Amino acid sequence: MKRSIKSVLTASMAALCVLGMGMTANAYELNPEVKDVTPALREASTVGVWTAENPAMKEAPDKDAILVMTFGTTFTDTRTKTIDAVEAAIQKAHPDVPVFEAYTSHIIIDRVKANEGITKMTPEEAFAKLQAEGYTRVAVVSLDVIPGMEYSYDSVVTKMQVPHFKKISLATPLMYFQGTEGEPDQVVDFLKALSSQFPKMGKHDATLIMAHGTPHPGNAYYSVIQDRIQELGMDGVFVYSVEGRPNLEDVIPKLKAGGYKNVTLMPIMMVAGDHANNDMAGDEPDSHKSILTKEGFNVKTYIHGLGENANIRGLYVDRATEALDALQK
Repeated sequence: MKRSIKSVLTASMAALCVLGMGMTANAYELNPEVKDVTPALREASTVGVWTAENPAMKEAPDKDAILVMTFGTTFTDTRTKTIDAVEAAIQKAHPDVPVFEAYTSHIIIDRVKANEGITKMTPEEAFAKLQAEGYTRVAVVSLDVIPGMEYSYDSVVTKMQVPHFKKISLATPLMYFQGTEGEPDQVVDFLKALSSQFPKMGKHDATLIMAHGTPHPGNAYYSVIQDRIQELGMDGVFVYSVEGRPNLEDVIPKLKAGGYKNVTLMPIMMVAGDHANNDMAGDEPDSHKSILTKEGFNVKTYIHGLGENANIRGLYVDRATEALDALQK
């Protein structure tokens, strides 16, 4: 009988030997004929929450912190309701571990500074601050929705900091596991949480959930989302993206073929920023609302970021808890 990733974790870890930094996380079971597991093979087989230990700081005292990484936003109102709200929820769940924040977009950092006089830290600046203040173990939490390009950046910048701390962990994004190898289906978890904000829909009503899109292979998650939408019987719900596939042009024929007349647009992004207010709901001729109206649909917009949904905030708290648990093992 095939064992799950978690069931083989302990045995796999005992068999792995990595020179320099010690890295642990969920891992696929390697063929028993593989006797000498190289660092590259070990890293390639890592899935789930990523952790790394620095043997040079083995005797350092444990002082823990949580670092939340987010792309950020220049929209003050949605920032308060989403990013700040998620961070507050994480802090409430872990009152004894301070929560810090880093913006990954340098453009947004500059604009927030210029327009509001507020200084947001880059990840590198945040890590330097934590190191200067004596924190030795850091649980990094990403507010990304899928493991796409932004999450890859979070991963790289986190791994570059390993020499400066005793231990680091990196949480998975909102959606990661898809129900294989005994792991949960976090796409289903996400959709169930999101459904609390769906409008009441009749036979001719559709809800289009707008994702960002990415050139990263992680864009394939949107196809998985649509598959799970169908599995869950969420008739009339379609996912599309601003900068990836499927896009609005892919969905419009499906709306017409299904006889839908009324459409509600809502973003599935952490914040309701420029994409939600302008690309999706703007009055310009090329906005999604305008395009659908021209195609004969009655269009409503739901301009709220995912961080406003208490159920979604709960999932991010779960990710933070998983990272913190891995950090403290």
